[in-house]
Amino acid sequence: MNISIAAEALFYWGTFPVTNTLLVALAISLLLISIAFLGTRRLREVPHGLQNVLEAILEGMFDFITSVTHDREKSKNFFPIVATIFIFVLASNLVEVVPGLGTIGIWEEHGGRQILVPFLRSSSADLNVTIAIALVAVASLQVMGIATIGFVKYASKFFNFKNPILFFVGILELVSEVAKVISFSFRLFGNIFAGEVLLTVVLFLLPWFAPLPFLFLELFVGFVQALVFSMLTLVFLTMATVEAEH
Repeated sequence: MNISIAAEALFYWGTFPVTNTLLVALAISLLLISIAFLGTRRLREVPHGLQNVLEAILEGMFDFITSVTHDREKSKNFFPIVATIFIFVLASNLVEVVPGLGTIGIWEEHGGRQILVPFLRSSSADLNVTIAIALVAVASLQVMGIATIGFVKYASKFFNFKNPILFFVGILELVSEVAKVISFSFRLFGNIFAGEVLLTVVLFLLPWFAPLPFLFLELFVGFVQALVFSMLTLVFLTMATVEAEH
């Protein structure tokens, strides 16, 4: 049994390493794009089938976002970002309970011993992926804030020279924006990687019925982590679009 924090490279495209987590992230992206295409290619006034399922899910998510923002216009602006992050992170998290994930791969020799390099691994267990999602979320905060209240008013949250106290508060706000990237990425990575390690250890020690409770636990944790990530993004978006005076 081998536990690796870093994602394992399966092959190289030139000098670019193609890792198992990258393959999973691409597969999830293609799957979600395909579902969206199939559900919207023939839109009907009275939805049925896949269109009906997608509309029910997205409408429920939109209503939930509106319950936080209390502003339908803001909800329309925030919805694509928040919904995309939630769906992608949720799919990435739940992949770790797919049978064979992390246990089917190729054996390679490292340091005189055989190590299994799995073909597939949850993309949320790769710090590179979680940092990328966190950067998108935090960048969206800045774009939405500037677009909503204007560059000057938004910048005044971070650079305010009216008095020393406001200047110090602005510096703290600036530091907090950077800290959001670290908080977002490490929280998601830590929880999913820990769950991946737990499942690997349990499967190695007691491979039959013992892992079942842990599988249900990981399903719950995966959903909660996706909800926390998207909810924090939504809350920060709402705060970013409010003027400093308020």
